[in-house]
Amino acid sequence: MNDPNWKLPVVPSFELESPDFEAGGTLPQWARSGIANAGGEDRSPTLHWHGFPSGTKSFALTVFDPDAPTSSGWWHWAVFNIPASIESLPQNAGSTDGALMPNGAITLPNDLQLESFQGAAPPAGHGDHRYVFTLSALNTERLELAEGSTPAMLGFVMRDHVVARAQLTGLSRTEKDGAS
Repeated sequence: MNDPNWKLPVVPSFELESPDFEAGGTLPQWARSGIANAGGEDRSPTLHWHGFPSGTKSFALTVFDPDAPTSSGWWHWAVFNIPASIESLPQNAGSTDGALMPNGAITLPNDLQLESFQGAAPPAGHGDHRYVFTLSALNTERLELAEGSTPAMLGFVMRDHVVARAQLTGLSRTEKDGAS
């Protein structure tokens, strides 16, 4: 099984939760992709977090599908420079207009090259895919990345700034008949 934490530095953990789905449970239908024709609305779930270190200066959030049938998984969302004073994101914060994101937060292009949340869209008959929401607490207020940087580049740049990490995994599958 692909481990999205393989070779990441070991750091303390904190809590990341959503009222929209349980850890290890199925993502809501609206959190599936409409753009990728998976019958959803590309709406990001509500996220709440707590228990991060007191010295946290900002957060970075990624959503990754390590089960995508590629050699590199699939990045669904990546946001950084989320202020340390923020402890939640509302449902649909990952919309294309970014209106619900906190001031200063920067959204990177996902693997569809869209600066927004792309919902779940596993291939039909491929079984459950894991959508790993990772929130990293950082020891710096701002990361500097070139415009158009990828989520993988974000991971590289923030690597030495991560002081704690929270993860929440949701599942999604597409049946062979196209039902979710």
